[in-house]
Amino acid sequence: MRRTPHRLLRRPLAAAVAAAGLLGLLTAVPQAPAAPASEPVASSAAAETTATVFYSTKTRNWSAYYLHYSPDGGSWTAVPGTRMEAACTDWVKLTVPLGDAGGLKATFTDGSGTWDNNAGRNYDLGTGNITVQDGTVAHSDPCADAGPEEPEKPDGPNTASVYYATSTVGWSTVNLHYRPHGGAWTAVPGIGMEAACTGWVKRTVALGSATGLQAAFNNGNGVWDNNNGSDYTLAAGLTTVKDRTVTASAEDPCAAEEPDTEAPSAPTAVKAAVDGVAVVVTWEPATDDRGVTKYQITRTGGTKGTVVTDTTSTVFSDTGLEARTAYRYTVRAVDAAGNVSAESAPASVTTGEKPTAPATGTPLGTDPRKDPIYFVLTARFNDGDSTNNRGGSQHEKSGNAANDDPMFRGDFKGLVQKLDYIKGLGFSAIWITPVVLNRSDYDYHGYHGYDFYKVDPRLESAGASYQDLIDAAHAKGMKIYQDVVHNHSSRWGAKGLFTPKAYGVRDAQWSWYYDEKNDGFTYDGLTIEPKSGKSYYNGDLWSTAEPTGNTCVGWGTPTGHTSPEGYRIYNCQWPSPTSGMFPKALYHTCWIGNWEGEDSRSCWLHDDLADFNTENAQVQNYLIGAYNKYIDMGVDGFRLDTAVHIPRTTWNRRFLPAIQERVTQRFGAEAAQNFFVFGEVAAFVNDKWNRGSVNHSAQFFTWKERGEYSADDEKAALEMYDYEQQQGTASQPVSDNAFLKGNAYHAPDRSRFSGMNIIDMRMHMNFGDADNAFHNGKDSDDAVNDATYNVVYVDSHDYGPNKSSERYTGGTDAWAENMSLMWTFRGIPTLYYGSEIEFQKGKKIDCGPTCPLASTGRAYFGDHLAGEVTASDFGKVSSATGKVADTLATPLAKHLQRLNEIRRAVPALQMGQYSTEGISGSMAYKRRYTDAASGTDSFALVTVSGSATYTGIPNGTYKDAVTGDTKVVTGGTLTVPAPGKGNLRVYVLDLGGENAAPGKIGAAGPYLK
Repeated sequence: MRRTPHRLLRRPLAAAVAAAGLLGLLTAVPQAPAAPASEPVASSAAAETTATVFYSTKTRNWSAYYLHYSPDGGSWTAVPGTRMEAACTDWVKLTVPLGDAGGLKATFTDGSGTWDNNAGRNYDLGTGNITVQDGTVAHSDPCADAGPEEPEKPDGPNTASVYYATSTVGWSTVNLHYRPHGGAWTAVPGIGMEAACTGWVKRTVALGSATGLQAAFNNGNGVWDNNNGSDYTLAAGLTTVKDRTVTASAEDPCAAEEPDTEAPSAPTAVKAAVDGVAVVVTWEPATDDRGVTKYQITRTGGTKGTVVTDTTSTVFSDTGLEARTAYRYTVRAVDAAGNVSAESAPASVTTGEKPTAPATGTPLGTDPRKDPIYFVLTARFNDGDSTNNRGGSQHEKSGNAANDDPMFRGDFKGLVQKLDYIKGLGFSAIWITPVVLNRSDYDYHGYHGYDFYKVDPRLESAGASYQDLIDAAHAKGMKIYQDVVHNHSSRWGAKGLFTPKAYGVRDAQWSWYYDEKNDGFTYDGLTIEPKSGKSYYNGDLWSTAEPTGNTCVGWGTPTGHTSPEGYRIYNCQWPSPTSGMFPKALYHTCWIGNWEGEDSRSCWLHDDLADFNTENAQVQNYLIGAYNKYIDMGVDGFRLDTAVHIPRTTWNRRFLPAIQERVTQRFGAEAAQNFFVFGEVAAFVNDKWNRGSVNHSAQFFTWKERGEYSADDEKAALEMYDYEQQQGTASQPVSDNAFLKGNAYHAPDRSRFSGMNIIDMRMHMNFGDADNAFHNGKDSDDAVNDATYNVVYVDSHDYGPNKSSERYTGGTDAWAENMSLMWTFRGIPTLYYGSEIEFQKGKKIDCGPTCPLASTGRAYFGDHLAGEVTASDFGKVSSATGKVADTLATPLAKHLQRLNEIRRAVPALQMGQYSTEGISGSMAYKRRYTDAASGTDSFALVTVSGSATYTGIPNGTYKDAVTGDTKVVTGGTLTVPAPGKGNLRVYVLDLGGENAAPGKIGAAGPYLK
């Protein structure tokens, strides 16, 4: 993400990042941005036009190393590329001239047919010093201690040996940025530190006559640990820095550790399963005396020769292979010291035919208005793998145990198994709840993110990873929209950004709540902790004494409150924004007081939702890096949770451009244009503007800024808020992008579009009655940049119409009428899972752990999907057996199938502008879509439930897509009798050729007849 020069030029040790706590980004994402967001702008032309690429040799053991590359926009070098030269121990390097290019694409090879091509994606590198180590890209010079970039050593007797703990920051590269007392700072990012022993890096620097130094640490990619903005003050001699704790005159932390020379055991039970031209390789974990850190998978076969890929899991998905080709896979384990195991026994497969589907990891990239959306809570939809089910700490209390209904029940495997069910209903896009590793007492829904860089293992299975789901959906022509959260983390913080070390007292009263500590256990949501026998774990959140570095005010002192069980509550027993538990630089430190006030964008919603300081560069980089990972996997769009609680300036400056830049970088400009981003701007009011507050109204977020604000994001947010509030509702921008001009379609003006589309909250609020939803919805459309992209639904996992806490219970006829409106009016129709059978109608949508999930609107749906189903096309089922056949036979399911058939056949219903000019009738409108490039011209007249008369329309022959009725218009007027509640008429103008009216589409059903 690009930042303003003012922001880039600030000195990074205390000002550039304003960091607090451990500021480690968990893992660099492959194809990282070309320049770290918080590094200074380079001052020389050479830094802009060359790249020095360092490649780690420690785990490769090749006899030669070549860099095969192409400057951005240029041609590839001839195979095998240019030979790299020795740089320092375990590294080779090559400096590449780039001309005017801003980076390069690259792969590495030994020159004899073995390649590291980033699992088939190639590496996307920028300029300056770049390291590539086991699939991780960073920006630094790993040989700084051995080359000409060594800082000049001052004369004098004093030195400082600095050891820095890496176990909790997860950096693969560490730089020491320092100045001796009274001296000058090193150039950013500083000098590289070298591996000392497991979990530690070190560097000895000359101080001259100085007795100490000021220091900060960074990963060379813009992520800093600068002691909460204060820098570290270190003395001469040996000093350790671990978790912000400085120990002077320390013992050498590596002195007692023998060098690790023992290699891991070879992986066993290696299996390879083939599906078309994709292979999933699995194996049993290897063992090691100090722990396995990763695995190397070597593939041989095919025309591309030998390819080596690194992974940290025991499942590897290899896609995009050649058809009808034999492949052989072996696996080696690698430990932290770089010891490599013997090769596993091989697993061999032969691929099948290549499907007529997009390449893996590539978004479908078509206009999102073509794709009706089916919304699922993944953990509640369908259970394909019972081994990843988890009940959590509230399993018994909630009543879920009595129903044998763990909160984490559905999974990606179950969703993959029922893709044909969703396709058979006619949906071509699936909106899924957040996939990142969650952490709370009741986290099945996905909105309590803890590790934003890790997919929650309670959703994955062997052969059914998140990538497998994306690829399986794409193979069926279906999109995946991922729900993402930028506003908050879990109450446990965000791993890799900040996690509280302790915020509870474990005494006799609280031993039932806080697990016994297990320092060797890392929470992952799935693994059973051996001491407690539980997969949920809070042993890392308590201390018998005030923890070192505590920032929570009054830690451990008794309060006047007790728990429901009658136990005394201590200060800091539970997360709070106002107690000092969370650092102000990274988290906001207040509760929301006014939901339509400025504080709703900068304070906590709930104690389970620790509110990110999204105006902080470190937080922005953490989130952008995380979501880049999922863009790279090929998702087709993002649903932005709690979008209204982040200032529009932050969206427009940081997060939205970052999404566009990443998609463009990976997949091209057209894919970026069609990457669908829609925000939950929750405005639960029936008026056009949210209680007069433009800053809290849904349509406000679809616009770019129209003022110049401070370069500081926090100040800019306040300036924008005040400016737009003063402008008021009457002075907001307007648009005609959704409206016809007479009967003519016109090219929309998207030049002022922010990049965020919206959920149509006004229609949602009024869907107690379809007529109200229609009139309220169109009343807001001139204030939306382009309302044809609005996401329209009746109810969701949060609320029903009019902010009801229950699932919609208006009746089958009302549901049919709502659907007929949604599928033919502007916007993208969206259905919450189960509404096709009025699932759980009238039931409370969510009551947390106070009642069983089975009694709520989030109940398990898979019982209705048992059996087999095969879809021959969208809205068409070729076979169905068992309970799923009964589900598909229900009236609303039949209604949906035909609505989707009709909408798919009439472009005007998908992407058209609309007008009610010259039309009598309650829910009646005309729509048109014209595209000169494709020769498409589609014009349709629609009436829902009631009669309508259309005047001033083009003369010609019109055919109804519902009945097949034909009407010839000669005087510009067409009259349609009322079709009945839930029914509709769609008269399409026959323009001949490819724009001929389709006539009757599908067979008559319970409502469309």
